[in-house]
Amino acid sequence: MDLTMLHDYADELMKRLRLRTYPLAVKLIENEEQIPVGAMRPMRDEGFHYDLCQAFALCRREATTIALLINDMWCFEPVIGYGMVEPPQDFLDGKNRYPKDVASLKAGSNYAADMPRMDVGTYIGVVTAPLHLTTVVPDVIAIYADTEQLSLLLLAREHKDGHDLSLHLSSHAACVYGIVPSMKSGECAVAIPCRGDHYNAMAGNDEMIFSMPLAKLDEIMTGLRFLETTGSRIPRTYKMQREPLHPDSYHDIAAQIGMASERTKN
Repeated sequence: MDLTMLHDYADELMKRLRLRTYPLAVKLIENEEQIPVGAMRPMRDEGFHYDLCQAFALCRREATTIALLINDMWCFEPVIGYGMVEPPQDFLDGKNRYPKDVASLKAGSNYAADMPRMDVGTYIGVVTAPLHLTTVVPDVIAIYADTEQLSLLLLAREHKDGHDLSLHLSSHAACVYGIVPSMKSGECAVAIPCRGDHYNAMAGNDEMIFSMPLAKLDEIMTGLRFLETTGSRIPRTYKMQREPLHPDSYHDIAAQIGMASERTKN
C-alpha cells in the first residue's frame, strides 16, 4: 500500500468516524536508517525523555512525528514489550506490580508472563506518525475512539466473516497491549488506556484504543463503507422509544424462541 492511499484512508477514517484525534501510524524499527527525515527525537531535540503514551498523544493531537529509541524512553514497559531488551529478572518476578497493584509476588509474575512481547533483538525503537501525513508504512494503525466509534469499527471488522474479536485486556501498558497483539496475530485488537495514558498523556475517560495491522485496513474500510449503506454511521439521530424498530431478521428469530415479534401499538 503506497503512502498516498494511506493518507486518503486516514482522511476517510476521520470523516466517517468523526474522530477527535488523528489515527496513528506505528512502526517498530530495526535500525536508525528507518527513522523518517524530520522526526522529532525527544532527548536530542528537547533534552527530555517521553513515556510512549505521551509521544502517541502529541502525534494524535498535534500531528507530530516522533521516533523513540531506548534512550528516549521514560517508561520501561514498551521497551520490554517491543523486544528492545531482555526482560530483567525483577520484572519477571513481579516486583514492578507488587505490592502496589497486586496481592503477591506470584500475582506480579503472572502479569509479567501475560504481557504480550515481541521477540528480543529485532527492534531498536518505534516511530509514531499521524496516518494522514506519515512518510513510513506502518506495522499497526491505532485509533483512539469513543464507544460509538469503537462499535462501528468492530462492526466493520465483522462485516467480512461475522466472527467476534477475542481480546487480551489489561489495565496496564496500553502502548503494548494496543500494538503488540496486532503485530503478532495479524488481527485487530482493542486496549484500554492505562493509568499512564490517562494521568501522563491525558487520554479521555471515554476513549478506547482500536488497532489493526496494515493488512486489515482495506477490510475495515470496505466494512465501514458497506455499513453506511445500511444506516450504521456517525452521526446518528437518537430517539428513545418503547419497542424500537429492529430488522425483520430480529423479529423472525424472536418469534422462533417464543418472544413477542410484533409491536404492541402502531
